[in-house]
Amino acid sequence: MLLCVTASHKTATFDLLERLSRNPDTVAPTLVEAGAQGAVVLATCNRFETYVETDGFDAGAVLNVVAQATGIPSADLDGSYRVIEDRRVAEHLFAVASGLESVVSGEGEIAGQVRRALTSARKQGTTSPALERLFQRASQAQRKVKNVTALQRAGRSLVRLSLELADSRIADWDAERVLLVGTGAYAAVTLATLRERGASDISVYSPSGRAELFAKKHGIRAVLADDYAAVARRSSLLITCTTATEPVLGPAQLERPAGGAASVGSATQVTCPVAHSSSQLVIDLGMPRNVDPAVAQLEGVALLDLETIRLHAPLEELQATDAARAIVREAAEDFHTVGSRAAVTPGVVALRTHIFGLLEAEIERARNRGDEDGLVEQAMRHLAGVLLHTPTARAHELAADGRGDEFLSALQTLYGLVPDAAGATSSASEIA
Repeated sequence: MLLCVTASHKTATFDLLERLSRNPDTVAPTLVEAGAQGAVVLATCNRFETYVETDGFDAGAVLNVVAQATGIPSADLDGSYRVIEDRRVAEHLFAVASGLESVVSGEGEIAGQVRRALTSARKQGTTSPALERLFQRASQAQRKVKNVTALQRAGRSLVRLSLELADSRIADWDAERVLLVGTGAYAAVTLATLRERGASDISVYSPSGRAELFAKKHGIRAVLADDYAAVARRSSLLITCTTATEPVLGPAQLERPAGGAASVGSATQVTCPVAHSSSQLVIDLGMPRNVDPAVAQLEGVALLDLETIRLHAPLEELQATDAARAIVREAAEDFHTVGSRAAVTPGVVALRTHIFGLLEAEIERARNRGDEDGLVEQAMRHLAGVLLHTPTARAHELAADGRGDEFLSALQTLYGLVPDAAGATSSASEIA
């Protein structure tokens, strides 16, 4: 059985999502150690989801493991999650991968995050055949939504939305002194979006020391650790997008050093002022948050974080298009049909093996009685095919309805056949 426990911007507070995202790598291994057949964790800035394949776990058991692995008391999770089971799991993940469940409908970053979640599970050894197929089909559904509908073109990423919200404060993007903090995938998207808007004076700082490599690749300036605070104070727009678990920007970087002309607490630096404005805009795209909320209390500093961006997402973009939803539903139904048929395949193989075993014995008997022209053999093979057609078709129909176990039970009752998962067959007497 597939099970998903999801906490997202629709069900949980920003603070809880931030706490959950601090230690996502410990959850899947802990679930597998506890007895799950497989587990994949999807942790993004707006959701924390645990996908589990299990025969013995229920949602409560999964939540207990999540609480144990993340250090968050179970009571703190109450009311902040949804449980999705069995046939609904595929449609949910396919919708998530396609951007239909994002803050901004159709945002593109989530597709890569879904792929990376599966890659991480593979590296940790926590995935399973069913979860592999689920996540691979999610990527296929996402690509079809992207290629067939206008959803992603109509939707805007969180990066793009944050910069659109910044438009009201910025008269000339080319005049902005921009400091980008972070060098990952979000940083690359942010840089490209900044350039689309006309920004050209861009520097980059990396808490992990990768600024020079990123700067050289993208043709911008690298900021060394010793210069970080000084550059931060003279930048008019600061955008953070790192995976650091602790704030990388705070009052210590933005307040003027003691002894200067400005009053303590002012975010404007007198000795090296912003060229065109005495105010700074800080955009925090990190999860967990990259910026200490205290910077919002500094004079001349405005802070725009993910929670604020979420609140400003246009309502029309929170509505998924009918075409995209239809593709997701169709993909999910196909996923279940293929999976259900796979579940009864060992039974179908067992039945055919049994019938054709009997057939070969009868054909050999007919040959011994003088079936020299092979007409009896031909008729018997045709009859066997006709007789097998209906139970095979019925097995697939039952599987599609989630009743494949009835077919397998009938095999045991009528023929004493007990197929295993690999398709091998034993008689009930042999099993006993």
